[in-house]
Amino acid sequence: MNYETCNTTIQANSVVPATEESNCESTPLLGNAARAPGHTEASFCSSVFNLMNAIMGSGILGLAYAMANTGIVGFCILLLLVSSLASFSIHLLLKLCDQTAITSYEDLGLRAFQKPGKVVVASTILIQNIGAMSSYMFIIKSELPAAITSFLSSEHSGNAWYLDGRTLVVLVTLCVVLPLALLPKIGFLGYTSSIAFLFMLYFAIVIVIKKWTIPCPLPQNLTLSATQFSNSSDSECIPKLFVISSKSAYAVPTMAFSFLCHTAVLPIYCELHRPSKKKMQNVANVGISLSFLIYLVSALFGYLTFYEHVDSELLQGYDWYLPRDVLVMSVRLAILLAVLLTVPLIHFPARKSAIMLALGNRPFSWLSHCLVTIALLSVVLLLAIYVPDIRNVFGVVGSTTSTCLLFVYPALFYLRISTDPLKSPQALGAVALLVFGAFVGLLSLCVIIISWVQKP
Repeated sequence: MNYETCNTTIQANSVVPATEESNCESTPLLGNAARAPGHTEASFCSSVFNLMNAIMGSGILGLAYAMANTGIVGFCILLLLVSSLASFSIHLLLKLCDQTAITSYEDLGLRAFQKPGKVVVASTILIQNIGAMSSYMFIIKSELPAAITSFLSSEHSGNAWYLDGRTLVVLVTLCVVLPLALLPKIGFLGYTSSIAFLFMLYFAIVIVIKKWTIPCPLPQNLTLSATQFSNSSDSECIPKLFVISSKSAYAVPTMAFSFLCHTAVLPIYCELHRPSKKKMQNVANVGISLSFLIYLVSALFGYLTFYEHVDSELLQGYDWYLPRDVLVMSVRLAILLAVLLTVPLIHFPARKSAIMLALGNRPFSWLSHCLVTIALLSVVLLLAIYVPDIRNVFGVVGSTTSTCLLFVYPALFYLRISTDPLKSPQALGAVALLVFGAFVGLLSLCVIIISWVQKP
């Protein structure tokens, strides 16, 4: 089966679009006729792991800082709101797929706004995922040498090849990312996604443990004695439930994009064993719920460790107060490995969009598959190695594309394609999602521009 154009196969096998949700939510969207012999179907668990891997990335390190700037209750409300909206936007996409028998984000754009819609959606996915991959590989290039150095004695030379960021990022791309990215189906990545989930779970557990290792108030001399293992009751060690300040605006974009996984939702849906709207919605709900739990636990205990002194990159605080701590060093390496294993997953929809833009809905070809994979990874590597401010460059672009993919496109497509009346609860929810997306997009752009202006 041509996984790049599965919706074409579906329609060719005369799948009738559902007209009533009550009759189709549990009915498989893809019949047996739509699946070629030898087709590998993804299990429920591997689909959940893939979705969680698409959700969670290096952004988890900034959530404790977001909590410090919004308060515990404020953070929980925002996180619950964002996760609910992410789940609702996925619900809208799945409902459209159920009604139209389309299982491609790009072809939903085609159905809603003809060919320009398809081109815009494919370009948005391509730009968003290239930016995300480049940012992740830039993190690998910058942080992996330091993570390796932390395990070595001071006698080791800093000029060794295994401490050179450029060499390391090329090696991990060739040895890890490229083989995984060449896999023809996203379902095969369920195993590596489960490992990435375990790394994130380990991160959350270590953050909880270290809460009782660092005293409060924080020591001024950056050293800890054996008697300083209990938190004080000083005023700066009292958690704040609500915080409203100029910095609160910075927390909203960080949290708003914490559940962005929509470019991977439909490819996962397409390969799910006996896919139905209800089953895929359960995959999304479980993945979002587990991600919500890990986000909340790590942010809460990270904040309760440093309070108002929490760093925008959480692990840096532990480096100050617990230098060369084995758990902290290992969790830093675990986060880097989790980020590394996310790259092949977000590469999949990027390649899919690139092939759609360049070749249309042609049958699957290993030659084009391999060439596009290598070309995309080459672009990502070049950006990560030679563009020093890649994360800032893609900050503006990413805030726009992320807003569109997470909030704007699902709402627009639903309002354009669905036959529900405008005053129906689903349509009103889509309008609210569209308004919220526009607000978050504008706020993100303003925050980025202000941060640029304020830089010395």
